[in-house]
Amino acid sequence: MSDRYCVIGNPIAHSKSPLIHAAFAAAMGQDLIYERCLAPLDGFEATVRGLVDQGYRGANVTVPFKLEAARLATRLEPRAHAAGAVNTLIFANGEIVGDNTDGPGLVADIVRNAGVALKDKRILLLGAGGAARGALLPLLLQAPRQIVIANRTLATAERLVQDFSKHADKLAVSGFAEVEGSFDVVINATSASLASDVPPVPPTVFHPGTLALDMMYGNKPTVFMDFATLHGASVRDGLGMLVEQAAEAFVLWRGVRPDTAAVLTSMRQP
Repeated sequence: MSDRYCVIGNPIAHSKSPLIHAAFAAAMGQDLIYERCLAPLDGFEATVRGLVDQGYRGANVTVPFKLEAARLATRLEPRAHAAGAVNTLIFANGEIVGDNTDGPGLVADIVRNAGVALKDKRILLLGAGGAARGALLPLLLQAPRQIVIANRTLATAERLVQDFSKHADKLAVSGFAEVEGSFDVVINATSASLASDVPPVPPTVFHPGTLALDMMYGNKPTVFMDFATLHGASVRDGLGMLVEQAAEAFVLWRGVRPDTAAVLTSMRQP
């Protein structure tokens, strides 16, 4: 029988993860089935335990269950512990191991696919919620010069910095409107694009060499990407991050790393 995996969320019908993992499996000669799994909003734990009982080998976790997945895991990998959230579960030896591949996927897309090194760079991270928290440690491991965390509520950004206090010399906080100077990389980790909104940062955060990346993706550029383009930045959406985080999960489950370039190219086809 094929090994079984799934992505758990609510809603979940829109998820591209089954397409991505099917492509990875075909390319790597891996015998697996990957499905969408709709969990009731009050039934995440029961859903996971049901999957374990059915012999599933692992699962991805998406909105709104990433925090609950961290609480449910019997063991957290260091990057999941740092993020306080889990997007990848491994079911093995009676354990539910929680990991977080979102941040590594983001870094891989920036460094490998966009060709932008992060070492010694000045990075602006917009937002201080779960998406920003998941990205922070992998970004710090790239040895940037500075990461400024900008958020509507300053206290939330300050709490995030406190949680990463051993990296405090690399971190600073700001309100959106008060951000000073320009940045080599600007990452939108807010959900503003879902509402066709833009975090109210000054356009001076961009310069002609800036890479502006929105974690959201869709059939057309987000309003944040349009705003960044208008002020001279090059832009990326979150599709590359999605494919790269999936590849990281695939490695955890199968022990082999798929080539992401061909999959990303096919996903960008209309």
